[in-house]
Amino acid sequence: MNTHAALFSTLSALALTPMGIAQTVDFVKDVKPLLEGACLQCHSTEHAKKEGGDYIMETKEAAFKGGDSYEDEVIISGNAKDSPAHWMLTLEMDDDDLMPPKKPLNKAQQAIIGKWIDDGAKWPDGVVLEDKPRVNFKNIKALLVKGGKGVPFTPAEIDRLRLWAEQGADWPEGQVISGGGGELGDNIALVKQIRKTILENSPEKSEGEMKAYTGAIAKTGEKYEMVPIQGGEFTMGSPDAEEGRFDDEGPQHKVKIEPFWMGKYEVQWTEYEPFMVTSVARNKDGSPEKITDDMAPVDIVSSPTTPYVEMSFGLGNESGFPAICMTQHGANKYCQWLSAQTGHFYRLPTEAEWEYACRAGTAGAFHCDEADLADYAVFDPDQTRNGYDKVGTKKPNPWGLYDMHGNVMEWVIDQYNEKLYSNRKDTIANGPIEWPRQLYPRVARGGSWYDPPEELRSARRIFSDESWKVQDPQLPKSIWYHTDAQWLGFRIVRPLTIPSAEEMEKFWNVGSLDEIPE
Repeated sequence: MNTHAALFSTLSALALTPMGIAQTVDFVKDVKPLLEGACLQCHSTEHAKKEGGDYIMETKEAAFKGGDSYEDEVIISGNAKDSPAHWMLTLEMDDDDLMPPKKPLNKAQQAIIGKWIDDGAKWPDGVVLEDKPRVNFKNIKALLVKGGKGVPFTPAEIDRLRLWAEQGADWPEGQVISGGGGELGDNIALVKQIRKTILENSPEKSEGEMKAYTGAIAKTGEKYEMVPIQGGEFTMGSPDAEEGRFDDEGPQHKVKIEPFWMGKYEVQWTEYEPFMVTSVARNKDGSPEKITDDMAPVDIVSSPTTPYVEMSFGLGNESGFPAICMTQHGANKYCQWLSAQTGHFYRLPTEAEWEYACRAGTAGAFHCDEADLADYAVFDPDQTRNGYDKVGTKKPNPWGLYDMHGNVMEWVIDQYNEKLYSNRKDTIANGPIEWPRQLYPRVARGGSWYDPPEELRSARRIFSDESWKVQDPQLPKSIWYHTDAQWLGFRIVRPLTIPSAEEMEKFWNVGSLDEIPE
């Protein structure tokens, strides 16, 4: 049995075994992981510095004593019933004293801490707690499905699985996981169902059959326009002499591109918001909390959890304005959501497809003369702009695509690799993809309303960064929102060649890799 299979088998067996309480509870093995995941987020020295609070749990002395708000010890050796560290874990959900607030430990986890206290609350000398992510069934379920399909885990996913196991492998009674993905859910079985509809509704077999068309989102009736892009070969990257050039834009190399359709405009709020804000109760990963046999595939696709604030941040979210602030995962899942209800396969463009479409047969820094850039792009030459414009307010590029330079920066599917072009020696066929292997950095293209002209160049490569989520109040950070990227959006493509279900699933889910922070 390989390492992946062995790990999945061990974790599954652990989770499927009802949690019992051992004769002896070991602090380091059984109690420490629970306290680190459930308590240290609010009761650490670092949290006290930032947010205040006087109860610190990192050391034995501090954890037992409690802060100024406690008259007695928080952990009373031999007496779990009267120890706040235990009874506050067991309160009802609506009790203001429940710890941790709104995310209680399950009964078995509570019992482990209770038995540890009753047995003498032994805490070995020198053992210090460290703040760790809380991992429960809701944010591990998708990984268990993935493991059952034999898909390799990333290092970060393996760490998350280990944390889940160490924290007691929380598994609510009645929850069932089918590793083969045959159960109702956002999984390969759903993708195969969506693909079947796509095959039935995508009659074009050759480039000559590709025509411009207007599609409609079934749920809302909102229209969107797609432009056919013929396949061909182009020179990717910028020449050494191009003003504003960065080293990661070279060396230049030839790339062959297969035909595809591309969105005439950037995806607008009126298209994206019905996907982002729904009335369906959702888990943190965006999957519906309840799935019934009569649900349509589009309603099973994971969607964003409800945002805490209005996500255009006052820049405008009515018809015509581009949607912003989504993660790459959010953009990918929108493509799946759109595909599920339209019968066409949509995804993000590759970095090569995006540059090919932006250049539209040109070879300069822009698809127009730089002196005329203001006629084609929404940008900020004087650093005075306060927001984006509606899509299509400027002239299109030679292939009929609007706002390829400026307005909002656009996600592509690729991982950012500074040395990527150096590894490309010959003509690269079939639109190369640098498949993501980690969450940061990934690539966005085109520049935005916030940028000066040099950032809008056809070859310019922007890479994502954790700072794009600074204002996100959630811990761990949301997999759906980049709160601090008010210049970031996307547009969709539809390849002529329909890929396999496995390839579709990869395009639609690769954005969620490594979303749990270290």
